Amino acid sequence: MSLFDPASLSAYLAISAILFSLGSYAIVSRRNAVSVLMGVELVLNAANLNLVAFSRFCSGDLRGQLFAIFVIVLAAAEAAVALAIILAIYHSFQTIDVNEIDSLRD
Repeated sequence: MSLFDPASLSAYLAISAILFSLGSYAIVSRRNAVSVLMGVELVLNAANLNLVAFSRFCSGDLRGQLFAIFVIVLAAAEAAVALAIILAIYHSFQTIDVNEIDSLRD
């Protein structure tokens, strides 16, 4: 059995690590608020993949899948609230660049 055999836990963990790394890079490097939100979603999907993989390979019950569904619901609510905030910021400042929004400092 190879390290990245599709039926092994290490393959799922490697894909999850790649997703988490890409999401973290998007959060840190992007200035556009929508791109930052996409990075947050990638990080949450990496966590979901870990939950489901560990549930499948380690315990055999459905607790990991239930937690993953809960995280998906929270991510949908977070995306809706964050997009509403971004629309309000765009309406006030005419930009979604997170570095140009500084009126809270006053």
